[in-house]
Amino acid sequence: MSRPVRVRFAPSPTGRLHLGGARTALFNWAFARQHGGTFLLRIEDTDEGRNSEESLRSILASLRWLGLDWDEGPECGGPHAPYFQSQRRAHYAAAAARGLEEGWLYRCFTPAAEIERQREEARAAARNWRFDARSRDLPRAEAERRAAAGEPWVARVRVPDGLKIAVRDHVRGDVEFASEQVEDWVAVRSGGMPTYNYCCVLDDGDMRISHVIRGEEHLVNTPKQILLYRALGIETPEFAHVPLILGKDGKKLSKRTGDTAVEDFRAKGYSPEALFNFLCLLGFALDDKTTVFGSQELVAHFGLDRIQKAGAVFDVDKLHWLCGEYLRRRGAADLAERALPWMQQAGLIGTPPAVAERQRLGEMAAAFLPRLTLYGDLPQQAHFLFTTGAEPDAAARAALAAPEAAVATAAAAAALERAPWPPADFAALLKESAAAAGLKTGAMMKPVRAALTGSLGGPELADVVRLLGRERALARLRAAAPAAR
Repeated sequence: MSRPVRVRFAPSPTGRLHLGGARTALFNWAFARQHGGTFLLRIEDTDEGRNSEESLRSILASLRWLGLDWDEGPECGGPHAPYFQSQRRAHYAAAAARGLEEGWLYRCFTPAAEIERQREEARAAARNWRFDARSRDLPRAEAERRAAAGEPWVARVRVPDGLKIAVRDHVRGDVEFASEQVEDWVAVRSGGMPTYNYCCVLDDGDMRISHVIRGEEHLVNTPKQILLYRALGIETPEFAHVPLILGKDGKKLSKRTGDTAVEDFRAKGYSPEALFNFLCLLGFALDDKTTVFGSQELVAHFGLDRIQKAGAVFDVDKLHWLCGEYLRRRGAADLAERALPWMQQAGLIGTPPAVAERQRLGEMAAAFLPRLTLYGDLPQQAHFLFTTGAEPDAAARAALAAPEAAVATAAAAAALERAPWPPADFAALLKESAAAAGLKTGAMMKPVRAALTGSLGGPELADVVRLLGRERALARLRAAAPAAR
């Protein structure tokens, strides 16, 4: 690297952290950590009407939940503070005054209504519209006089004619723009409010950003920003524009395709390690065979040249598979600890939990672990253990309505009553009972499971019986026997 690696993630506190933003933050973080550089968090809060403290807290909490930390920014400070754009307005104003003085900015007096009329005319004529920059060549003294008289104006960047603006992108390769494709864009709005492209260039320069890693939708902003870096005499950072995250329909991921905010996944009990891993896979591959990997492996192997150009499809089935993998790798004790808040929210375990409740939760976690995907799924799947009876679902009712169901549940109750507690091998006990009653094993297992759990899925029946206890298991089997007739 020609200079120290300094990268930034710059969210706006106008909503929750979107998956696309989280993936961008993750790639910046990994790049900084691999090169021993600095990962900086900057808050772009110039939209006063939409900013909220709640959104800021949500963004920070979501980043931390994913395991991302930052070296400079909110709550930790740093040598280039402040890290909130709303606190940097004096600097933006000073740069604008310099721009007007040096001529790379100019006052534009064209009313917004006139600009919109031009756009509409171009649209009606099916031709590309470009701002006509009629104020560009106003003598400076006249522009100052009109501004002093109270005429509204915006500050626009004077885009030179006849330039080729080359962008060397670590993901997309060499991209070239003609300056004629770039209009004289607004740097400072009427009333003094600076725009995104203007602020981020000034901040990146002040904060010594070496690499700008962001979503490909920002590629169109890059020629504007490069011209401003040059006008300001700021060293231009290197760029990497990462691919869009797409839904299964091939369109940009949005709320219509399901959850899109990190906070939604956290609330439902997704594993943060699994979501971290999954976001890595949206545009990056460790190699051609490894799917499950954590932050250490990512940092060791990350490279901008290994990010793909094509859009990355958000496959929720793959995410669920990863969640299951992480749950099983971390084990039952971890599942019990992480699922506890959801069990408490469901009212199944006290706050704080009693010693006996914690012990039982550990036993449940071990039983449900092989089939669980999310921490938040445990209350629903284990709910039958906390009720006086198992309310059967449609599949369970069908199993209990089978001709042999009454014989099966009665035989299972009799066998369980005779067996020592807990049964050494409950599955073998049921098979013996089925044979003695002249039933096939499947004809025994389905109604027994339906009677005990209210469904045809769940843990091993031996675990179900042990977690229910002898008396509750017997009561459910006996209750099901007459109901099945």
